[in-house]
Amino acid sequence: MHNELHLNVRNLESSDYPQLKVLMDKVYVDIGGAWSEFTIKGLIEDFAEGQIVIVDRDKVIGAALTVQVDYDRFSNPHTYDDLIGHREAIHNNPNGDALYGLDLLIDPEYRGYRLGRRLYEARKELCKKANLKAILAGGRIPGYQAQADKISASEYLQAVARRELYDPILTFQLSNDFQVKRLLHKYLPEDEKSLGYATLLEWNNYLYESSETVIDSRKAIVRVGAVQWMMREVESVDDVLQQVEYFIDALSSYKSDFAVFPEFFNASLMGLCPDQSQQVEAIRFLASFTERFRIEMSKLAVSYNINVITGSLPLLVGDEVYNASYLCRRDGTVECQYKIHITPHERRDWVIRGGNEISVFETDAGRVGILICYDIEFPELSRLMSEKDLDIIFVPFWTDTKNGYLRVRHCAQARAIENECYVVICGSCGNLPSVENLDVQYAQSAVFSPSDFAFPHDAIVSETTANTEMIMFSDLDLDKLKHVRSEGSVNNLKDRRTELYTLKWNSQ
Repeated sequence: MHNELHLNVRNLESSDYPQLKVLMDKVYVDIGGAWSEFTIKGLIEDFAEGQIVIVDRDKVIGAALTVQVDYDRFSNPHTYDDLIGHREAIHNNPNGDALYGLDLLIDPEYRGYRLGRRLYEARKELCKKANLKAILAGGRIPGYQAQADKISASEYLQAVARRELYDPILTFQLSNDFQVKRLLHKYLPEDEKSLGYATLLEWNNYLYESSETVIDSRKAIVRVGAVQWMMREVESVDDVLQQVEYFIDALSSYKSDFAVFPEFFNASLMGLCPDQSQQVEAIRFLASFTERFRIEMSKLAVSYNINVITGSLPLLVGDEVYNASYLCRRDGTVECQYKIHITPHERRDWVIRGGNEISVFETDAGRVGILICYDIEFPELSRLMSEKDLDIIFVPFWTDTKNGYLRVRHCAQARAIENECYVVICGSCGNLPSVENLDVQYAQSAVFSPSDFAFPHDAIVSETTANTEMIMFSDLDLDKLKHVRSEGSVNNLKDRRTELYTLKWNSQ
């Protein structure tokens, strides 16, 4: 112990490098020693405020090296090498919204004075001063090597957190208000004492003021409400729209972000067609109401403050009929998605044409796509959507038999796994004896997720009772999608062998 100290906390200067090198070689003897002078001078030039030292008189006895990073990038799994560029130049993002703690070290001769705490406090003050949201760090766990033959790395973290075990680094970090967000694998492979593992640590700046308003911020939890619609005979368009408003009102009352309807949910109106024996005329008769449904459902979306997926409706464009779904946002804007793949029945009996574009739509509750019934059975469409950062696929469907329904269901589950997204299927039930070729329906609406630990064990978030009119709610955590895409048991998107195969949309 030193009897007389004269301590000062200040920013690192280029002239300090010889002393810093001695210190780093002493402390980091097991993981390669000091950074080069080129690296340290680069840190000072890029972010002088982030390089902090403690000196005893003129002797450097402790240091904290720090850079600015993008929070969303480095709050997810990464390695130490992700911070390092050419010639060991360390990346600093001057527009980053978080600090990243590269190194924090104290001369062993000066341990016992809680000097590391001073460096942590200096970092926290810098974080507050710069109005950054957090401090992130990858923390070594050098005590794990002695326990590795007894417990897993995850169990080791839990034991240290419960203070059943002591780790010279993690115990100290936890005592300084850092939280372990996750275990990082192969973070620093040369760190034999930690067996390459590290903790992703985070300290949140409670004074942080986002430049993004609450109104503009991205929702993390999205509530989806789906209507399993009962087909029944009706006397007018108003009868159907009254039912539509009833369900939108109910879903809105439960604070849903989306209301989802089935494919051709208003098909009962074909029963009002003067001559149903001519099915082509019957579907065109139904299409004559589509503009009114689009307008009225858009108004309801605004009035009830909910985004509406209108199921699907026959749309007459010129002399051609398409099967179209609308996204009616609660801000009053409307998007349209045509069904791409037309079933043999639609093509033969109704002479419906397929569309030639797919889109991913931005909403205030995530990025969404719509694939109508048969389209979900073609994996290329959802894979192209997933390349545009898709969160949710909505699948309005209509099936008459259970085997037809199971094709939609099983393909939807596959799409959720393949593309690491949520898939919502929504169908109708009941019967329409007065409508040609639409006698019965079979449906069990559901929401599917990726299949991994963060999600339900069977990858089914929720589902309805089969063939019963009802509404279904699901809360979807969009942050879990980010997690599974980066750190899932498998990575279906990242692990594609694009050097062997690619997929592209042929422009019309």
